[in-house]
Amino acid sequence: MSLIRQIWLLLVGALLLAFLGSMGVAISSARDTLQTQLRLKNNDNAASLALALSQQRGDPQLMELLMAAQFDTGFYRLIRFTTTDGRVLFLREAAQSRTQAPAWFVALLPIDSEPGTAQVSDGWRAMGSVQVVSHTAFAHDELWAGSQRSALALALIGLVAALVARAVVTRIRKPLDAAVEQAQSLVNGQFVSVAEPRVPELQRLTRAMNTMVGRLKLIFEAQAEQVEALRREAHSDPVTGLSNRKHFMGQLSAALQGEDGAAEGGLVLLRVLDLAGINRTLGHATTDRMICAVAQALQAYTQRVPGCRLGRLNGSDFALCLPAGGVALETAQAVTQALRVVLPAFGHGVAIAVGAVEIRRDMHVGQVLGAADAALALAESRGPFAVELGADGPGVSDTARLGEGAWRRGIGDALAQERLRLVSFPVINAERQLVHLECPLRLQLEAGGSFETAARWLPLALRAKQTAAIDERAVMLALSEIARDGQPRCINLSSASLADSNFAARLRTLLLDAPAAARKLWLEVPEAAAVDHFAQVHELGHQLRPAGAKVGLEHAGERIARIERLFEAGLDYVKLDAAVVQGLAGDGGRANYLKGVVAMLHGLSMQVMAEGVADPEDAQALWRIGVDGITGPWASALRGDLVA
Repeated sequence: MSLIRQIWLLLVGALLLAFLGSMGVAISSARDTLQTQLRLKNNDNAASLALALSQQRGDPQLMELLMAAQFDTGFYRLIRFTTTDGRVLFLREAAQSRTQAPAWFVALLPIDSEPGTAQVSDGWRAMGSVQVVSHTAFAHDELWAGSQRSALALALIGLVAALVARAVVTRIRKPLDAAVEQAQSLVNGQFVSVAEPRVPELQRLTRAMNTMVGRLKLIFEAQAEQVEALRREAHSDPVTGLSNRKHFMGQLSAALQGEDGAAEGGLVLLRVLDLAGINRTLGHATTDRMICAVAQALQAYTQRVPGCRLGRLNGSDFALCLPAGGVALETAQAVTQALRVVLPAFGHGVAIAVGAVEIRRDMHVGQVLGAADAALALAESRGPFAVELGADGPGVSDTARLGEGAWRRGIGDALAQERLRLVSFPVINAERQLVHLECPLRLQLEAGGSFETAARWLPLALRAKQTAAIDERAVMLALSEIARDGQPRCINLSSASLADSNFAARLRTLLLDAPAAARKLWLEVPEAAAVDHFAQVHELGHQLRPAGAKVGLEHAGERIARIERLFEAGLDYVKLDAAVVQGLAGDGGRANYLKGVVAMLHGLSMQVMAEGVADPEDAQALWRIGVDGITGPWASALRGDLVA
C-alpha cells in the first residue's frame, strides 16, 4: 500500500472515529438529559395529581373524573391509583404513541420513562398512591432531531477538515510523485535527474537518487557496449555483419511457427559459384570485398521491405526470408539482375546461382530448406546467374494460390452454406472425468471437399478480416451442441477477433439467448492476446463471464509472467502450451518452472490445464505438480472420445 494511501486511510480513519465518537457522546448525553427530564416530569406530574386528588376528600367519582381528565390530555402512557390495601381503583394505560424517529433509532437508543409516584391522603388519613408514566415518543422525536442537527454540524466540520487535509497531502505528494517517477524511469531504462524538493527527508532521498542515476548511466553505457559486442559475436557473420546460420535458422523457425508470423512467405537461397576458385584467383582480401558487395546488395532489398530476414549460411551461401507469399521468384530475379551488374567488377568468372521457394507458416524448417536446396541445385546446373523456383510444399491446394478474394469467397460460402463443423478432443482431470471438450472448427472451403483445419484457412481469414464472423459461428455451433447433449465445450477465439469493438457484445447476446448452455461454454484466446492486447481480453471477460461462460488463455507458458495485471484479467483458467509441458517427466528445471506457474495461477483462483500431452509419464508428472486438466493424444486415447 502506498504511503499516500496510508496517510489518507489514517486521516479518514481519524475523521471517522472523531465523527462517530462525537456523535456517540452527543447522543448519549442528550438521551441521559431527556431521561432525567422525563423522570422529573413524571414525579412533578404525580405530585400535582396527588394534591388535586387529596382535595376531593375521598369522593371516588370526583377522583376518577379528575384522573380520567388528566389521562385524556394524551401525554401519559399510564395513570394508576392504588389504595393502601393494594387494590387498584383506577387504571388507564395507552399504547406507545407513534414517533417521527425511525424504528431502528428507537430500538438502538431506548429511553426509559421512570414512573412518578405520590401519596394521596384525606387529611391525616392515607388513601393510597398515584403512579404516572409519560409517553417517550416526544423524547425520541427530540433526540432524533437533535442527532440530525449534530450529524450535520459534525459532517460540515469533517468536510472542512478533509479539504484542509487534502491540501496538505497534495503538498506532500508532489515531491513523492517526483521521486516515484524518477525510480520508474530507472526501471524503464531512462536515467532522469530531478530537482531536489524543500522537504528535508525527501531532499536527501532525491539527492541520493540523482547520484545513483549518474553512476548507473556510466555502468549501463559500458554494459550496453559489452552486450552489443556479444550480440555481434553470437549472431553475426564476422565478414558481412549479417545473421549467421544459427541465428538465421532461429529467425526462420520463428517466422514459420510463431503466433504472429506471416501466413505465407518465401525463401531465396543465393550461392556464389566456385568460391574456393575465386579465392585462389583473386586473393582473400578481394574475395571478402566481393562477399561484402553481395551482402550490401541483399541488404538494400531488406531495407525497402520491412519484415525480411537476411543471413549468411556458410562461406558461399546467403538466405533471404520474405514476409509475403507469391513474390519469391520475382525477388530472386531482381536480386540476380542487381548482382549481374555488380559482380563483374571483381573479375571474370564471378557469378551466382539463385533458388527460391514459396513457403507456408505451418511448414517445417527442414521441409523449406530441402525445397530451396533442390531449386538452388537446379539453378547451379543451368549455369551462372540462373534462377530457379522450387515446387510448393506438399499439401498446398490450388485454392491457396487464388489470392485473398478467392479465400474470402470460399470462407464466406462455407459460412453461408453452413459447411462447417466442430471436432472434439477431451480435457480430463486427475480422476479421469471430463472437464470439457476442446472443439476446433473445421471449414469445407470447396463444396464436396474435405473439412480443412484452421492451419489451412486461418492465415488468410486473418488477412481477409473474417475471424470475428467465423468465431461467432463456432460459438453458435457449440451452444447448439451443448443444448443437445449437455456436455461442456470449449471454443478457441482468434486474437484478431478482439480488434472488433462489437465482437464481445455480440457474443454476450448469443450467450444471454441460451443461458443454460452458456454456463457450460468455455472460451479461450491465445496467450499473446493477453500480453499484447490486455485491455481487449479484460473486456472480453468483463462481458462474457457474467453471462455464464468461462474465459481463459490457451498456448500459454512462454510469456505468462509478462502479462501485466494478470490478477485483473478476469480469467477462469489457463492452458499451458504443448511446447512447455512436453518432456516434463525427465526435466527437473522445467518441472520446477511449471510448479511455480501452477502455484501462481492457483493463487489467482485460476484453473491450470496442459495441452498436447502424449507421454503417460508427462501426464503423471503434471498431476503431481497440481494441474487441473490435461488434453492431447494421451487424454484422447484414455477416454476414447476423439472425434475424427
